[in-house]
Amino acid sequence: MAWLVALLVMVQVMPELEGFFQQVAPDSRAVIYRRDDFFTLLGSHVAIVGAASLIAIVAGVGAAIMVTRPWGRDFLPLVAQLASMGQTFPPVAVLALSVPLLGFGTEPTVVALVLYGLLPIVRNTLVGLQDIDVAVLEAARGMGMSDRQVLWQVELPLAFKVIVAGIRTSVTINIATAAIGSTIGAKTLGDPIIAGIVNGNTAYILQGAILIALLALCVDSAFERLVRRL
Repeated sequence: MAWLVALLVMVQVMPELEGFFQQVAPDSRAVIYRRDDFFTLLGSHVAIVGAASLIAIVAGVGAAIMVTRPWGRDFLPLVAQLASMGQTFPPVAVLALSVPLLGFGTEPTVVALVLYGLLPIVRNTLVGLQDIDVAVLEAARGMGMSDRQVLWQVELPLAFKVIVAGIRTSVTINIATAAIGSTIGAKTLGDPIIAGIVNGNTAYILQGAILIALLALCVDSAFERLVRRL
C-alpha cells in the first residue's frame, strides 16, 4: 500500500518538481515531460502489462498442466524449450518482426511481453506440480477423486505458492520491459525515457524511470502480501 501511495503521489506532483529536474538537466529548456499526462501513461502501461500477463498466465499455466498429464508428457521438452526461447529472444527483435504483421502500437508490444514473460510461469508451474508427493496424489485417488478433482482440489492448491512466485517474477520483469513499446508507438511510461534519449534530456529519462520503478515495487509488494496471506 505504501508503494502505491508513493506512486500516485509522484504521478500527481511530478509537474511541480520543475526546480529539481532543472538541476538534473540544466541545459534543457523543458524539463517536465508534457506530451502526455503521466496518469494516462501509467494507465496505458498497466493495461498493456496486464493484458500480456493475463495471456502469459493462461498459456503458461495451461501448457505446464498439459505436459504434466500422462497424455501430454511427450510434449514436455518442446514446451520447456519454447518457453526458454521466448525469454532468450530479445524483445526488441520480437517488436521488429511483429510490426510488419500487426502494425505499430500496442499489439506488437503485448506479443513481445507474452513471449518474454512465459518462462518464469511455465518453469514455476512445472516445479510446483512435479514436486508434489506422489503419496498425496495416490491418497486423493484412493478417496475416489477423479483426475480433474485431483488437479483442482489437490495439485493446484499445493503448487499455488510456487506458481504465484513465477507469475510475480514475470509481471515484475514485464513492467520494466514494456517501456520498449514506446519505440513503436505504444503509450507507456517509456515515452519520457525515449524522448529523453532522443533529445538528450536526462530529466525526462529520470521521470520515466522513477515511475516505472515505483510501479514495479508496488506490484511486487502486492504479490508479497498475497503470498503471505496464502
